[in-house]
Amino acid sequence: MRLLHTSDWHLGRSFHRIPLLDAQRDFLDHLAVTVEEERVDAVLVAGDVYDRAVPPLAAVELFDSALHRLAQLGVPTVMISGNHDSARRLGVGAGLMERSGIHLRTAPESCGTPVLLSDGHGEVACYGLPYLEPTLTRAALGAEHGGHAAVLQAAMERVRADLGRRPRGTRSVVLAHAFVSGGEVSDSERDITVGGVASVPAAVFDGVDYAALGHLHGCQTITDRVRYSGSPLAYSFSETSHRKSMWLIDLDAAGTVSARRLHLPVPRPLARLRGTLAELLTDPAHERHAGAWVEATLTDTARPQEPMARLAARFPHIVSLVFDPAREETGTHVSYARRLRGRSDQQIAEDFVGHVRAGRAADPHERDMLGEALEAARVEEAQETADDRVLPVTGRRSGHSQQSGDAVAEAVR
Repeated sequence: MRLLHTSDWHLGRSFHRIPLLDAQRDFLDHLAVTVEEERVDAVLVAGDVYDRAVPPLAAVELFDSALHRLAQLGVPTVMISGNHDSARRLGVGAGLMERSGIHLRTAPESCGTPVLLSDGHGEVACYGLPYLEPTLTRAALGAEHGGHAAVLQAAMERVRADLGRRPRGTRSVVLAHAFVSGGEVSDSERDITVGGVASVPAAVFDGVDYAALGHLHGCQTITDRVRYSGSPLAYSFSETSHRKSMWLIDLDAAGTVSARRLHLPVPRPLARLRGTLAELLTDPAHERHAGAWVEATLTDTARPQEPMARLAARFPHIVSLVFDPAREETGTHVSYARRLRGRSDQQIAEDFVGHVRAGRAADPHERDMLGEALEAARVEEAQETADDRVLPVTGRRSGHSQQSGDAVAEAVR
C-alpha cells in the first residue's frame, strides 16, 4: 500500500504579516497532482490543518476545496486535529465526510477505532490519534498519570488492543500529533507544555508498522518506522535550512516500510543575513538573495539611518530587521528580547521573582506554585479551544482565567 504522509498545513497563517494563502493553495494543488502521479492509495494528514482554532473564512474555503478534490480522486484521506486546531470545529460533519472517503479523527475516544484500508495483500488498520492535551484527555483515555507520555501511551494501548483482535497479518499505521524525543524543533511550533516534559519516547509507537507524525515543522526520521513530514511551507526564519517535503510510504505484505522523500516547491526562499549595513548593501555574495524573504541582522555599533528602506532597495522582500551591535554586551545593555531568547515561560517567571526580590530566587515550593499556575493558564487556553469559546475583542478573560492569573500573582508575591 502506498501512503502519502503530510502534516502541519497551518491554513490561514501568514509570514511576517505576508499572507500565504496563495502559496498554500499551490501546495494543495501540488498534493493532488502527486496523489495522481504517484498512484497514492491513501493520504495521511497528521494535524494542524489550520493555524488557529477559529480560522479565517478564506482558509476554510481552501480546506473545503482541497477535500472536494481529494474526494473526487477517490483516494481515502485520514486526518487528525493538532494543537492549533479546534478539534470540535474540525470534526463537524465527520460522519458525512466518511462516506466520501474523508476520515476525520478528532476525538480521543476514537483512538482505538481504525479506518480500514485494503489492497491486494489484505487490510491496513489506520488509527488517528489527535493532539492529546493531557489534562483534558486523561480521564477519557483512562491514563494513570496526566503527562504527555502517559496519555499517548494510554491511546496506544487502545490501538494495540484493537489490533490484537484483528486477523493475523493485519498491517497498521498510526497518525499522531506530538513531540517525540529526538525531533528537532523550530521557532514555528507552539509550545505544548509548561513546567513539564513535552516529549515522548519513540518506543510508545512500538507494535505498529508506521507512525506518521505531525507537530514539528522539519521533515525528519526518528526511526525507520517513525517519521515527521514537517510543514509544507516555512513559517519562520528558523526554518531557513529546511527542505520542505512529504513522505511517500510503501507498506509491503509483511508491513516492511519503504520511504521516499518528495520535495515540495519553494514559493520564495528564505535568507538570514548578518553584517554591517555597508556589508549587506555591497557584498556581491548577497546578490543571490535578492529575490528571497530576508531577515537582516545589523552589527553596526550605532544604528544607521533608515536601514530598512536602504536594505529594501537591494532586497525588495526584506521582512525582518534585527539589531545586534558588534560589542560585548553585559548586564542591562543586553536587550530584553535577547535575555528571553530560548527561555521557557517557567524560567522567565522564576527570573522575574528573583529580579523583584533583589536577587532572592524562587525556592522549590515557589517554583512548584509557578509551574502549577502556568499549567492552569495553559490548560484554560486549551479548554477554550476545545469548547470553541471565542474571547471578546476587549481581551477580558473568563473567571477561571482570572483565577489562573491570580495564582501566578500569588506565586510571585
